[in-house]
Amino acid sequence: MADAKPPVVTSSRAVWRGGLRFDAGKDARVHAIDGNSKEAPSPVETLLNALGACAGSDVVDILEKRRTPLTAMQVDVVATRRGDYPRRVMRLDVTFTIDGKAVETDQAERAIRLSFERYCTVAASLAGDIELTSVLVLNGTRGEPVGQPMFSETFKR
Repeated sequence: MADAKPPVVTSSRAVWRGGLRFDAGKDARVHAIDGNSKEAPSPVETLLNALGACAGSDVVDILEKRRTPLTAMQVDVVATRRGDYPRRVMRLDVTFTIDGKAVETDQAERAIRLSFERYCTVAASLAGDIELTSVLVLNGTRGEPVGQPMFSETFKR
């Protein structure tokens, strides 16, 4: 077995600003979070934002390495949560709307799959019993939903 890499330590700070409002982040890179969803994204919306940006970053990186750059991309994340507390996420539906002349459907689907199976730290950090489905909309053509195995289901300890 290869030598394991040392753990990576990442930190953040949430500073209470009154009510259910916080400024969260590190150093000068902070953003507002509002537990009432009135003045800023809620904590759960922030989690969904992180998932979309994390997976989206992977997809951009993978497709650019294949020399198939995008001209536009939007990642929409919808969470279904428990009705009772804790209202944890039980299902995620993620739609990747991608534009790019050279991008092929099979390569975009592969990039999405690799993100969720291997690379997206946010997805890998979520509980493995969350159902995850992705949809690719490539150059205006909507594909079929694809069930995605999340890292925690595929990771061998």
